[in-house]
Amino acid sequence: MLLLVLGTAAGGGIPQWNCACPGCSGARADPRRRRRHASLAVRTDDGRWYIVNATPDIGDQIEGRPELHPGPGARQTPVAGLVLTDAELDHTLGIARLREADSVEVIAAAPVREALLDRLHLGDVLAPYTAMTWRELPRHGAEPLAPGRSGLQISGIPVSGKRPRYAADAPDDDAWVVALRLYDPASGATALYAPALAAWPDRLQQAAAEADCVIVDGTFWDDEEPRRTGISERTATGMGHLPVEGPDGTAERLAGLSARCLYTHLNNTNPLVDPAAPQHKQLARLGIEVAYDGMVIEP
Repeated sequence: MLLLVLGTAAGGGIPQWNCACPGCSGARADPRRRRRHASLAVRTDDGRWYIVNATPDIGDQIEGRPELHPGPGARQTPVAGLVLTDAELDHTLGIARLREADSVEVIAAAPVREALLDRLHLGDVLAPYTAMTWRELPRHGAEPLAPGRSGLQISGIPVSGKRPRYAADAPDDDAWVVALRLYDPASGATALYAPALAAWPDRLQQAAAEADCVIVDGTFWDDEEPRRTGISERTATGMGHLPVEGPDGTAERLAGLSARCLYTHLNNTNPLVDPAAPQHKQLARLGIEVAYDGMVIEP
């Protein structure tokens, strides 16, 4: 199993176009601190790649990794399809960016697919450009990531019913947001990817305990961060993100795991966007890392 970290920022990226917070200003002054929207590329046994979450940066993210470049044929691409963890705009707007493809395969939970087709009318918009095919992400059991082939297996673990704002009145479903479990039968390695966590259900805890690599939501450092920095009147948990630190934080949960643990999906207000922030040392003492754009992970 091979994973490419294509981005590690929450919605808006770092820097965010209309934000002059310390995190964004620091990224403008030092390009090394820039972060693209959170995304991951997963290699299948036949050397093709699935991209997890289609962000607004997807074109640049593909161009930034030689492994994802087209060739040798003029329109021959190693990108086999997309996997979605939710229906949020920062994880789905990039689908339209792939309209030049002959077809686009998307793996998603049923409520996510329905939101994109019925609320955003994405199928109608893209039909004149490309053919979209959909596969349902299995909630129970696993299936091959590449259809019709053995090898890397994928399954979805429902983690919350948090809907995107444009689907606020949609029916309840605990699979609006999922964590992805990737299992490689050849090596026995398992990776867990959960860039958005409003809750930590028992099934997620079990998957994390069995995984070799766990990459999770690090949007906010603490619960009061959104209110303290003035970006929202809600807390982190109120916005659908468990914080890193604090009574409801995920750091202590991760510290108890035997897996390699990393944070992704950092908001521009999170002190972790500054490489010199003391919070990095605090996490390091717990054996936890912060993922960075361009990181290569082989669980």
